Amino acid sequence: MADTDGKSSALSGGSEEQEPGEERREGDPCESEEGQVPTGDGVGESSGDKPMPDVEGGTEEGREGEEEEDTDSMDGGGLYSLTEDGERESEGGRRERVKKRDAGKRAARKRNRPGGGGGNNHPSSSDEDDDEEDEEDQKDEEDDDDDEAMEAWLGAEIRDLSGPVWQAVPSLRSRELGRQSHQFVRRVCGARGLVQRLELQGRLERHTGCVNTLHFNPSGTRLASGSDDLQVVIWDWAVRRAELEFDSGHKSNVFQAKFLPHSGDSTLAMCARDGQIRVAELSATQRCKNTKKVAQHKGAAHKLALEPDSPCSFLSAGEDAVVFGIDLRLDRPANKLVVVKEGDKKVGLYTIYVNPAKTHQFAVGGRDQYVRIYDQRKINENDNNGVLKKFCPSHLVSSESKTNITCLVYSHDGTELLASYNDEDIYLFDSNHSDGADYRRRYKGHRNNATVKGVNFYGPSSEFVVSGSDCGHIYLWDKHSARIVQFMEGDRGGVVNCLEPHPHLPGMATSGLDHDIKLWAPTAETPTGLKGLKEVMKKNKRERDEDSVRHGDQYDTQLLWFLMRHMRNRRPPRARREGGDVDTDESWSSPDSSDEDDGGPDHVQCMSS
Repeated sequence: MADTDGKSSALSGGSEEQEPGEERREGDPCESEEGQVPTGDGVGESSGDKPMPDVEGGTEEGREGEEEEDTDSMDGGGLYSLTEDGERESEGGRRERVKKRDAGKRAARKRNRPGGGGGNNHPSSSDEDDDEEDEEDQKDEEDDDDDEAMEAWLGAEIRDLSGPVWQAVPSLRSRELGRQSHQFVRRVCGARGLVQRLELQGRLERHTGCVNTLHFNPSGTRLASGSDDLQVVIWDWAVRRAELEFDSGHKSNVFQAKFLPHSGDSTLAMCARDGQIRVAELSATQRCKNTKKVAQHKGAAHKLALEPDSPCSFLSAGEDAVVFGIDLRLDRPANKLVVVKEGDKKVGLYTIYVNPAKTHQFAVGGRDQYVRIYDQRKINENDNNGVLKKFCPSHLVSSESKTNITCLVYSHDGTELLASYNDEDIYLFDSNHSDGADYRRRYKGHRNNATVKGVNFYGPSSEFVVSGSDCGHIYLWDKHSARIVQFMEGDRGGVVNCLEPHPHLPGMATSGLDHDIKLWAPTAETPTGLKGLKEVMKKNKRERDEDSVRHGDQYDTQLLWFLMRHMRNRRPPRARREGGDVDTDESWSSPDSSDEDDGGPDHVQCMSS
């Protein structure tokens, strides 16, 4: 079972742990005595450092002598509670305060009624006033019940938020003195105080369809995006300029486009709803030489998995339940590694990821509730269908609801595995645990129903969990406490699907049903107050509870609706420029590929737009 221990450990180098209900000290922990954070060299500037204002209204005198205790966090400002003001208070205290508040409102309404308190003896104008008051009282009682139900629903999984680790002023001074300067950016990227200050910086606009994929190159200087418009764009995101745009060669929605590592950003792997796996060859002169088909699934291919140290090898997974291993050095690059099954039934796949620490292992998820881990060196489909181990939340093992895994990712060191379930929550597993082990953490509050939604770790040491939602918002949870520490409005279209943290800087890129890409950085003057979170979470939970009582293949129906809607709205592919002839003599399709090889041309010449 998940660990629900409510205590957090003391942190070395930080202040002592704060107990629930303890008053926070005044003063902004991120501000020096002069009211400004000392600036350093270019590293600090790239991290978005700027003076942090006083959050709790502390005075300069109140901060004197406390400089060495300054921290990056608001000491509980990101602690989730339904009060939205970040106060630390006990469960019973919250409920009692809510009851008193609502009782006071009802009493005030009665005093304001004609013939009510205050010595006014005039009779009520009609019985309608009484009915209205009764309705309002009933609504207040229902709201109280909803609040208590929400607190109980969350409280079963969350822990106390630990004290901050990173200290802003001491860290800046140490960097200026040359002490531990190589760790500065890494610690900044994982600081909760900066996560709580994330805000929208700008938009990248070029696509004419939903943006389904985002991927930074290893150095973080370029961003690749793919869309329903069948185009792939390479961005210089820092100056918000499209450096290269080319036709992907796919005939249906592009689901992923990724730079292969150690390739000098010259090779881009792509997959799409047409089931094709294609590779684009890019030149140093900002043009696409061509794209080639290297494999063909019989169903849509949603995800690719890169091998961290290989510029020529990667994996693909499709709704046909097949996992291909692709090696671009071979004449026939695609090799069928496994057909994923539960018993004798094939399991269509939505997601795949390679363990960054044990690159021979990979995990897949799809149209059932199990996370499956395979070892490429010893896949024997006659022995447990080739599965090394599999995980599932214990309450979903025998669940009658049709639950699917829309996305899974490994942590930075491969020790943890994060899986997002449709119409359910996000679960954290220990990848080193034995077969059948239960989850360690559960992250609640978002809504995952309408699309194949992504999930990711945020921070150099996977300190946070980030996900989009059908409500159009972006959620960030503290990984260890499972508390929401950031809540931002994402797409106006209503669904955020892709979340791509920058590999070296504090910030990320997101996309969804909107046709643009949004860039986020920690530049807000004050940390988030989680405004509106209570109402959005209650709405998400209510919708999910309503869906849970329905039967049938709802998820496949929702996915089909989504794909059909955007296929109808997608504009025709852009005409290729002159000289962009199709060369059908060269094909890298695998003998294990689909017999229905209608996925379009194998080799497409392309140029930048």
